[in-house]
Amino acid sequence: MVYQPAAGARDLLPLDVAQKRWIEDRLEQVFHRWGYHRIITSTLERMDTLMAGEAIQRQMVIQLQNGADEELGLRPELTASIARAVATRMADASYPQRLYYNANVFRRTWENRHNSQQEFYQAGVELLGVGGLLANAEVLLLVGNCLSALGLQGWHLILGEAGITRSLLDAFPTDLQAQVRSAIAHLDRITIDTLPLSDELRDRARIMLDLRGKSADVLQKVSSLNLDAEQQEAVNNLKSLVELLESKGEFPVILDLSLIQTIDYYTGIVFEVVSDTGSQARVLGRGGRYDQLLRLYHPQKQNIPGIGFVLNIEDLYQVLLPTQQLPQTTPASNWLVVPEAATAEAAAFAYAQKLRDSTYLVRVEMDLGGRDAQAIRQYARDRNIAQIAWIKADGSPTIETLRW
Repeated sequence: MVYQPAAGARDLLPLDVAQKRWIEDRLEQVFHRWGYHRIITSTLERMDTLMAGEAIQRQMVIQLQNGADEELGLRPELTASIARAVATRMADASYPQRLYYNANVFRRTWENRHNSQQEFYQAGVELLGVGGLLANAEVLLLVGNCLSALGLQGWHLILGEAGITRSLLDAFPTDLQAQVRSAIAHLDRITIDTLPLSDELRDRARIMLDLRGKSADVLQKVSSLNLDAEQQEAVNNLKSLVELLESKGEFPVILDLSLIQTIDYYTGIVFEVVSDTGSQARVLGRGGRYDQLLRLYHPQKQNIPGIGFVLNIEDLYQVLLPTQQLPQTTPASNWLVVPEAATAEAAAFAYAQKLRDSTYLVRVEMDLGGRDAQAIRQYARDRNIAQIAWIKADGSPTIETLRW
């Protein structure tokens, strides 16, 4: 019998880990520089916690049952867990709270039910307790800073506004809104043309299908839809955000008010980060504003605005791999310490520890016996270890620098 990982799971070997950590370390440095602090939430959540925001489909969750017949699930994303933790355990916190995470999530995917991946790695941030232009801009500029720190080229931001799009859908008959929304989300013109809509509403739906492209063009089109005062204010806020981003020259922005796949979850701006490299566009991350979510978890139903994003580590890895930026080998040890005789073993351990106690990271291996000098040198060469310390019984070392 050959033992394999569970269906949908996989092992990360040392080189895989080194490459994953290369990405995560650079993202973490950016998060720290922007004043964000790490939060770690439980991998296991109650199903009612995961379902509260209506962002998660129950069939996506890998469910478990405990002895008390309590419905539990492995977290399929982090925002709900962080919202629960902040609303219930950080009641006295001052705002804004800048939090980041680097964690695994679990979810079922239905594109390929047999053996499809079910464990994913993510890094992201949540900016809680503040709304408005500056908070939105901070999160989007932080995304750009993250991708710059990875040396990523050829990507753009697709920016929508869930509040505007939802209000535009309110003009359609209630029994048709879901179909119109789905057709717009999937750019399905045939459905729009066949739904029982008035000519005015059909034209409105067609315009909504085309609310994607250069920001000036999209803002002009949406302003032609007889907006009320609240809708116009939201458009003006979106315009101010785009102008701020474009003034920074950080990254190209595509405005897309048909970006409504996650409209039930978000209340304001929504966005996707898309890589342009390769033959097929790849979504590297997504996020948006969710100003009603934390209220669902708060004991007194207090409203705490929030905005955040998630970056998918696997997708970043796939884009970065051809660039040769990722580590191509596991980190080599700096030293191999070898006791020359049994009487030198204690001294060899002491010498190795002295090396490890350096101010800077020094990787030190001990030879564990059973090899002659030639085999020891070959092992060091195979592992790219540059120096061998041969230790005598009195603790004195003979340093050998290997040549290739």
